[in-house]
Amino acid sequence: MSATDLSAQANGEPVAEVRPRSRARIERLRDFGIAGVLLILFIALTLSSDVFLTSTNLKNVAEQAVAVGLLATAGSLVIIAGGFDLSAGAIFAVSAIVGSKLANSTGVVEGYLVGILIGAALGLVNGIICTVGRINHFVGTLATSIVFFGLATKISGGALIVVPNQSFADLANTQILGFKSSTLIFVAFALLCGFILNFTVLGRYIFATGGNLTAARLSGVPTAVTQAFTYVLSGTAAGLAGLIVASRTLSVNAQTGNGIIYNALAAILIGGNSVLGGEGAIWRTVCGVLILALIANGFNLLGIDPLYQQIVTGLIILLAVGLDAWTRRART
Repeated sequence: MSATDLSAQANGEPVAEVRPRSRARIERLRDFGIAGVLLILFIALTLSSDVFLTSTNLKNVAEQAVAVGLLATAGSLVIIAGGFDLSAGAIFAVSAIVGSKLANSTGVVEGYLVGILIGAALGLVNGIICTVGRINHFVGTLATSIVFFGLATKISGGALIVVPNQSFADLANTQILGFKSSTLIFVAFALLCGFILNFTVLGRYIFATGGNLTAARLSGVPTAVTQAFTYVLSGTAAGLAGLIVASRTLSVNAQTGNGIIYNALAAILIGGNSVLGGEGAIWRTVCGVLILALIANGFNLLGIDPLYQQIVTGLIILLAVGLDAWTRRART
């Protein structure tokens, strides 16, 4: 008998009533702890820097969170469905390079559309490999990330691709209601992912597939199609993010997306989404994205060595994964 059960008996409370209350407290901690961390960090930076709470700086924080945010929100659906996508950074690079080259040779709109479609197609490749091919998701997407980065180097010739057409920058830099278009694209995409996950049949399939793949399949859930969809969405988001980053600077190379996937995965885990699948929420991922963005902004404003930012981020990831493991044990 557990310590909780003994405490319940000592107080004259039925064991069956204590366990649900304990689980409810754990769920509240899991759900709202991340929001509390974000609020504390926001207040601390407000008190530490006179520049932080200016509209210019806050808009800059939101803008810097866009690329990681797009990968993280789509990647959350992959992980909740029981998958794992390590290739999003490579898809990011391929899509940006192809889109930029087409913008130079054919047209800006064509570059945008084909770049996004390339991302979706490469995401579908991942989905087929991991479902039809039955290859472990981690191993499969690790392998495709190597292939896709090689493809990006081949297409670019290892050189910097420059887009002289200034209209290519419109995707990221158009001002709408005082915000850059890229920020609004991220907000819209996050809302779309949240809607899919929480208000559609597909969302229920995603939770069921990640929670228990075998049980979901026996219950009639199209698990392979569900997981493949999440990979396509992840690829699409990576392609869009790559084009946004390329449009900011009007240039791109094969190393542009190098490392961004780790920041996206960090945001997902910091947001309290379980690496084992079946659990998660888009709003928590967004909180994770904002925490990383605030940490980076705070280190910059306070003049702290960026090396410590990596250390702090790594420690936060360990804490997030440890909390996930602890909550799972506590609920059993």
